[in-house]
Amino acid sequence: MSSLTFHPVRLIRAFYTSIAYLPTLAALVYGLLGLLALAPPISDTSLPEVIQKLSLTAPGSAQSLLAAMLGGMISLMVFSFSMVMSVLSQAGGNFSHKLVFGLVSERANQWVLGHYLGTILFILILLIVPEVDDGEAAWRSLAIYLACAMVLHCLALFVYFIHNASQSIQIDAVISGLHGTTLASMQRLHDKETDDHWRYLPSAAPPSAQCHEIHARMAGYVQNANLERLAELAERIGGVLHLQFRFGDYVVEGLPIAILECEDTPNEEWCDEVLSTLTYLDGESIDEHFVHGLTQMMEVAIKALSPGINDPGTARLCLHRMTDLLCRYLKWQPANTMVDGDGKRRVTWPVERYDSLLHRLFVPILSYGAEDQSTLLGLLKSLKTQSLFAGEHQLPSIQRMAQRVGQALADGASDPMDQAFIVERLERGAHRLDLTPMRERLAARLEQIG
Repeated sequence: MSSLTFHPVRLIRAFYTSIAYLPTLAALVYGLLGLLALAPPISDTSLPEVIQKLSLTAPGSAQSLLAAMLGGMISLMVFSFSMVMSVLSQAGGNFSHKLVFGLVSERANQWVLGHYLGTILFILILLIVPEVDDGEAAWRSLAIYLACAMVLHCLALFVYFIHNASQSIQIDAVISGLHGTTLASMQRLHDKETDDHWRYLPSAAPPSAQCHEIHARMAGYVQNANLERLAELAERIGGVLHLQFRFGDYVVEGLPIAILECEDTPNEEWCDEVLSTLTYLDGESIDEHFVHGLTQMMEVAIKALSPGINDPGTARLCLHRMTDLLCRYLKWQPANTMVDGDGKRRVTWPVERYDSLLHRLFVPILSYGAEDQSTLLGLLKSLKTQSLFAGEHQLPSIQRMAQRVGQALADGASDPMDQAFIVERLERGAHRLDLTPMRERLAARLEQIG
């Protein structure tokens, strides 16, 4: 287990995806500049005359200025990121707590933090060696001027940071960011699966007589795997590897997560190589698995429909973005099989069916927004749009979901004006759904009330 936990590639990947990555790089650059300012000093006579005129008469006396700038930078940094905590608390309360880490880990915020830390580090280095030799004042003076410029730069970054933080919690920016990240993740997967080795094939259960289970040796969210490497490992021993989990699932230690279809029993080293290809990440990563972006939009929508917030407009904004992503998904079938050069299966993994995904995304919104007519009509409009992109095997699931939405609309139509408004929306727009049962249900509902 320790060999998997402290795998070098995983450690590097974890550092690259962590909040500390960009601040560490920026601080290293500033630290190198600080060391350059200290050793070795350059004689004043070696510098141009213009720089010699800018030299301070006693650079050592600027210690009080550097100390004041250091205290100001620390205060600025504390104030900036106490404001971040306030913004994140508001975002978690209004949208979804899963979005909090995404706002913290934004590259722009990481760069601001890196410049703050780097400036503090640079000033500290200058304070360590306050004295300079005679004839070397110009070089140290340049370093002090550079420290002043860094502080001014951080003040400009502070203004940018306030603007960026205030924009990041606006609902349009949050949903647009989720949509863009999810779309980019879908596109990367689509582009990767254009190779002939990626196929969508009907699932085939492995024969029980030649099956060997591979168990997880650590718990966590398995977001992805190096499927090409798994195919090479399976081909090496002449077997077929069947993954028993969907990407994004949480697996516990000791769970059978793969079945090897092979005559020979795999050795421990081969199993270790298989397990090392899995990508474990805490929480949900949209970059690794695009479905997480769709589910997070759904969670933002139902949070907006909760009694404490009561914002159906936000739910409709989420529906618009989800509709676009689902329509793109309908035009593309993700692969579930990796084949070798001869076209033989080597790795298979389960992918979520469209009807399952539709149920997982729309039923919670339907449940929370069952009494809000605008939300129900937004759901119906989304289903009508998706029906134009659906295949014959996908259309029945959309029809069934539309019937559930129609039932909720009929239950809430307690006035002839409501019926007229809903019927008008039923007739509007192109679609491939049969809406006759909805009209009949609305008419029956009004007769019952009348």
